[in-house]
Amino acid sequence: MTATESRTLIVTTPSDREVVATRVFDAPRELVWKAYTEPEHLQQWMLGPAGWTMPVCEMDLRPGGAYRFVWRKEDGTEMTITGTVREVEAPERMVSTEEWGGDWPEALNTIEFTEESGKTTLTVTVLYPTKDARDAAVQTGMTDGMATSFDLLEEHLRSMASG
Repeated sequence: MTATESRTLIVTTPSDREVVATRVFDAPRELVWKAYTEPEHLQQWMLGPAGWTMPVCEMDLRPGGAYRFVWRKEDGTEMTITGTVREVEAPERMVSTEEWGGDWPEALNTIEFTEESGKTTLTVTVLYPTKDARDAAVQTGMTDGMATSFDLLEEHLRSMASG
């Protein structure tokens, strides 16, 4: 197992096909769930590096429902991710597929929300079909993007709690 820590994001590779990212947020689970599953909130924080926006954020949060996110960089470059929701146990767990298109294989995301003493631990497990697919995804800088997005999520949660 390897582990790297970026700010308060802990990323591990517990198996040849998995990446697990864990972060604790100073917010109740229901609020973190809402920020993670409602498009008007996702568009505020799931942005990755500076210069990106999410002009398209569609989510049908039910088993069999689909989602589609489109990010746009200042220069017009776009990235799209789509998937199908497989499980929803609000506000505890969501399982969905993840497809980036092109040659990228489908991955399976399991997102878990646990609360203790008013703080929520968010655990994102991404299961790839092969070790090579996992390694290629890690090499894209995905963990840096997650760390940046989760910093933005922390800020967004503070604004949700105060507003």
